[in-house]
Amino acid sequence: MGIQLGQTAPDFQATTTEGDLQFHDWLGSSWGVLFSHPKDFTPVCTTELGQVAKMKSEFDKRNCKVIGLSCDSVDDHARWSDDIEQTQGARPNFPMIADPDGTIATTYGMLDAGAADTMTVRSVFIVGPDKKVKLSLTYPASTGRNFDELLRVIDSLQLTAEHKLATPANWKAGEDCIIVPAVSNEDAERMFPGYTEIKPYLRTTPAPR
Repeated sequence: MGIQLGQTAPDFQATTTEGDLQFHDWLGSSWGVLFSHPKDFTPVCTTELGQVAKMKSEFDKRNCKVIGLSCDSVDDHARWSDDIEQTQGARPNFPMIADPDGTIATTYGMLDAGAADTMTVRSVFIVGPDKKVKLSLTYPASTGRNFDELLRVIDSLQLTAEHKLATPANWKAGEDCIIVPAVSNEDAERMFPGYTEIKPYLRTTPAPR
């Protein structure tokens, strides 16, 4: 059984490119994205880590820390960072975990069952300030991730954590939201005055400012 939504993200101690850390302590009161990459010095991963480095300010705006993981060593991570900077125009500016024995990867279910060694799949976990897992995604090793989509999900998670709302398909920050069915019409009018009822179960309202 893998990590379930709503479960407390397992805590761990790790050696990273930015020193040793305890995961929960490192998160503090922030949101967090923990993502694994199959192996250092591989092409798709090189583009991914460069992209995250370029987008780090967007994660920072959302009070969200990012941290990467593979089963390679810190020394390999450091040497690879030179290649990432050279080819992608940005050097990783977030910690990269070394997990040579695969302990963390095993705990989080990141290992590729079809691989002969400790190769991880492209797993992503978004963790809230309460240390609960809010989202998990797994991509095959051949497919690079869409980090704009992760930002979109974080926007939705943060909004719906504060308001009794949900977000519709393809929603982007600032667009109309859906009032959750548990909110009565009377309460909806008080909380979201002027909301629109499309169907009794489908009520929309502008995103809170």
